[in-house]
Amino acid sequence: MSEAFIGEVRLFAGNFAPQGWMKCDGALLPISQNTALFSLLGTNYGGNGISNFALPNLIGRMPLHAGQGPGLSEHVLGETGGETAHTLTAQEMPAHGHALMATSALPAYNAANGHVLAKVSSATPPYHDPADLVAAAPAILQPAGGGTPHNNRQPYLTLTFMICMQGIFPSRP
Repeated sequence: MSEAFIGEVRLFAGNFAPQGWMKCDGALLPISQNTALFSLLGTNYGGNGISNFALPNLIGRMPLHAGQGPGLSEHVLGETGGETAHTLTAQEMPAHGHALMATSALPAYNAANGHVLAKVSSATPPYHDPADLVAAAPAILQPAGGGTPHNNRQPYLTLTFMICMQGIFPSRP
């Protein structure tokens, strides 16, 4: 295998980074001991740029190519986004409706127990015996869902992302 470029990121099936490589875990490194790598990464992934800089942090993240594809948003080096869990809002749910049973008969009851909404009238009670109607289940008109986030990850296999610390300094074309 040919020698790697400094700053090259690879996947490794082990739980450590081999000699000359480090895990892409966001570690802060001193610039003074890693000048070649700092000249390539700068502070795109963190650090103060005076005494230290950070490695990319791919723990719990997937890499995304920098740039802008046709019809896509632009993404710059070091940008992070996405979420591991998401709570749906009403605006994100597909449009839908729930049937509500009613009758055109005049109202006769003040309580909804087993009754349906009745024809508007000057009478005080709003409900009527359903006769041959089938009343909707009470849960249909109640708020639904627990409001808890759901997992937002595609199927995955965990591997170790690592970055080359020692190798060939890449030249620009």
